[in-house]
Amino acid sequence: MKKNWLTHLCLATIFVFASCTKDEVLDAEPTTQDISEDFSSKALKPIGSGVMMQAFYWDVPAGGTWWNKVKNKAASWSNAGIDAIWLPPVSKAQNGAFSMGYDPFDYYDFGNYNQMGSTETRFGSKSELQSLITTAHNNGLSVIADIVINHNSGGDSEWNIFSNKNTYTDYNPKSNLFNRTQYDFHPNDYHSNDWGVFGGFADLCHHKTYVQDWLWNKSNSVAKYYKNTMKFDGWRFDYVKGFEPWVPKEFRNAVGGFAVGEYWDGNVNTLNWWVNEAQMSAFDFACYYKMRDAFVGNNLNALSGDMLWKRNASRAVTFVANHDTDEIYNNKLLAYAYILTHEGYPAIFYRDYEEWLDKNKMNNLIWIHNNLAGGSTTNLWTDNDEYIAKRNGGGGKNGLIVYINNSNSWQERWVETNWSSRTIKDYTGNSGWEPVTQGGRWVKIQAPPKGYTVWSLK
Repeated sequence: MKKNWLTHLCLATIFVFASCTKDEVLDAEPTTQDISEDFSSKALKPIGSGVMMQAFYWDVPAGGTWWNKVKNKAASWSNAGIDAIWLPPVSKAQNGAFSMGYDPFDYYDFGNYNQMGSTETRFGSKSELQSLITTAHNNGLSVIADIVINHNSGGDSEWNIFSNKNTYTDYNPKSNLFNRTQYDFHPNDYHSNDWGVFGGFADLCHHKTYVQDWLWNKSNSVAKYYKNTMKFDGWRFDYVKGFEPWVPKEFRNAVGGFAVGEYWDGNVNTLNWWVNEAQMSAFDFACYYKMRDAFVGNNLNALSGDMLWKRNASRAVTFVANHDTDEIYNNKLLAYAYILTHEGYPAIFYRDYEEWLDKNKMNNLIWIHNNLAGGSTTNLWTDNDEYIAKRNGGGGKNGLIVYINNSNSWQERWVETNWSSRTIKDYTGNSGWEPVTQGGRWVKIQAPPKGYTVWSLK
């Protein structure tokens, strides 16, 4: 009953907007009920309790099949220990059926309006997207939307009084929601620019009240429509270097949910500053670049460097590859062994999991993360070829010891555990040893060449 009521309400809202000017729409906001349902509190696994799946890669197959493909994987991913899936930008972009979504045009066209050369997006139709989200929820998975609010593309040309030339800043989307003009982009009558312009695209001005209203304040703003109507549970903010930290903070405050920003910077001080200002997570690029130096550069001493998870673990989303960067081509499984045994919220890349790496080994590491990797981290040994660290246990998890070996031969080390006179085992199956720790908690463990082991109580 509620679904039918909401459908009629959305249609009525679109009709009202179609008959108003931009200023009239802003002044005469329709009265609607803000329907907020916190799916995460009951049916869904808590985000951060497992592992995030980046459910796409750059240039996934076009033709409108991707939403259905991801939907068909939801059950198996959930069974493997995934707790959330991150989707690419879901709205219609300038390049229509060929776009990966990062050149947004109509934030309310999910593949249901014939514009920009197609009705469906590259990934499918609105109904297929909604079916995917429902299926994910039914399997306990949260769904994270990729939010691109720094730049827009696809507007019509208009004479721009601020630039004294024609600019493509006249946006008249078929949804008739969040129409935009030169007053909503930089430069404008408020100021000339904000923190960053991306790729020469029209740069949204988040200081304009009209833009704020449509992005998060209005009852049918982008944030509230994506949360309440489309049922997204979290947000990944694209190119957050392009605007001040208060922008994603306001968006997230309007609707709640998990949030992570793409602050592409290897400087851990800058990352930590940003997460504290924005009050949300960030992808741990400091960790990524240290792992690149360690596993591609064949020097595990790089893992001793500073990373966001070492500064602020609850705000760090660790990753080995994503749709923009995939430089850890050597020893990639060792890099996954690192992030899936350490603190932070690990994200795994679709192609690594589904195509390029051993899925059984990936599932084993996901299980280890979800069942053993609890508590703080203590480094036990680091040199050029070997890295050993201990998770000290907590939150119902016994903790573990991970041994990463980047040499070409088996290695052994005596290490101090948290367990006295207890039998331990390697949960990867890479070693058949089941040693007993000494009364002083010391034990000898081993790791295979170009491999890893993970030890915990038997």
